[in-house]
Amino acid sequence: MLFAHNYGNFVYIINNVMATKKIEIVVSPRPAHFVGDGFRVHNFIPGVSGLDMKRMDPFIMLDYNSKFHFNGSDRPRGVGVHPHRGFETVTIAYSGKVEHHDSAGGGGVIGEGDVQWMTAAKGVLHKEYHETAWAKEGGIFQMVQLWVNLPAKDKMSCPKYQAIENSKMERVDLGENGFVEVIAGEYDGHKGPASTFTPVHMMNAKLKTGGKADFNFPAHFNTAALVIEGSIIINGEETVKTDHLALFKNEGEVFTIEAKEDAVVLIISGEPINEPIYPHGPFVMNSREEIMQAFEDFNTGKFGYLED
Repeated sequence: MLFAHNYGNFVYIINNVMATKKIEIVVSPRPAHFVGDGFRVHNFIPGVSGLDMKRMDPFIMLDYNSKFHFNGSDRPRGVGVHPHRGFETVTIAYSGKVEHHDSAGGGGVIGEGDVQWMTAAKGVLHKEYHETAWAKEGGIFQMVQLWVNLPAKDKMSCPKYQAIENSKMERVDLGENGFVEVIAGEYDGHKGPASTFTPVHMMNAKLKTGGKADFNFPAHFNTAALVIEGSIIINGEETVKTDHLALFKNEGEVFTIEAKEDAVVLIISGEPINEPIYPHGPFVMNSREEIMQAFEDFNTGKFGYLED
């Protein structure tokens, strides 16, 4: 027997039938600004009302470089040396290439379709810029950078990288509808290659016109969908256009995306860490004292050295 409980306009169906995860808000991109001279971004988290760090925990920053044409240049554009502590940066390349280096000797190139998952943890110096050969030619550049918070017990762990090539992502075939690329977490039992400190799902749905994909995440996970290409209809009700973000309510588990035209959609869903969040510039810790310590460690060279 099924039991239905009506709470306002929301109906919970009990006994093996999941409730729909409905949209809370759809957010249009804010005016773009430059980070360094190589990344023209719209900030969604935490700059948009309703998308603050606490509401979106564990996602504490989302910058979206929508499609932008850079002219060719002999000097690669980008961001010079800067520190990070207390979280992870996730860079997803949709178009263009990024080169990066850090004070621990790490580095590499993030090619189109690839992901770089950097755990800054106790601290690194980092720089990132357009890959040299790509910069000389120029072209369309499109990227997402997410900051994923770390729990207090892991904030001072050792830095590391996960260089995730597109070919290594788990691809779930949806037949004529398209496919889903799983970066982290899982989709329909298929797990992505990224390891995470707390439960995080991250994936790209690449759908053909009219194609549909169903998603299922726990009700209390903070969940959003960013439309990278095309436009979509969520739950058969609301259209979300290119470069717009849909935030879901923390109620229900399942939702459906249908492509009105060929579409690429970044889906993120994560379990809140539910610890104090104390950010200051490139550091995200749990208290003011820890932020002060981060600045002291940075100023006394404990983050290492990296040539600008």
